Amino acid sequence: MATVEPIRNLDDLRKVEKILKNQSSRDLLLFTIGTNCGLRISDILALDIKDIKGKNYIQIVEKKTKKYKKFPINSKLKPMLDDYAKDKNYDEPLFQSIYHNRLERFAAYHIIKKACSKAGLEERIGTHTLRKTFGYHHYKKYKDVAMLQKIFNHSSPQITLRYIGIEQDQINESYANFIL
Repeated sequence: MATVEPIRNLDDLRKVEKILKNQSSRDLLLFTIGTNCGLRISDILALDIKDIKGKNYIQIVEKKTKKYKKFPINSKLKPMLDDYAKDKNYDEPLFQSIYHNRLERFAAYHIIKKACSKAGLEERIGTHTLRKTFGYHHYKKYKDVAMLQKIFNHSSPQITLRYIGIEQDQINESYANFIL
């Protein structure tokens, strides 16, 4: 499996959001949860309406790590979730296919890949791009690799920096600024 990249440029991120907004509220919400919460796609797709309706926090047990995770729903996501869930039943999956089944990973990949392609992004894009985008921008804002390491349940800061693409950015900058 090829390694995917975060969306580093905020203008590109906004382009993708605009494309998804014109597509459907479901697709925009899927993307926004991924880029604002840093969850793996398996955990996003496992969410039900009852997990978010009327809530200020999202609480899950991560599928991969089996660890409990609780975090606040930010001010961008809260109104989106409230509006999206208002006419839905508590026992429904948050993200459904056109056949009213739980949206599958491949469908989520196709939604994200297609929107990023329309936005002209040349990075390697996948569902994990959402999680890496969260990590990249969280690091750029707070410069707190220890906090991000904890959020992602990584074993070392080096793993976190490599994971979110900071290590590669530093290598690229080093090459670009080294001239003999």
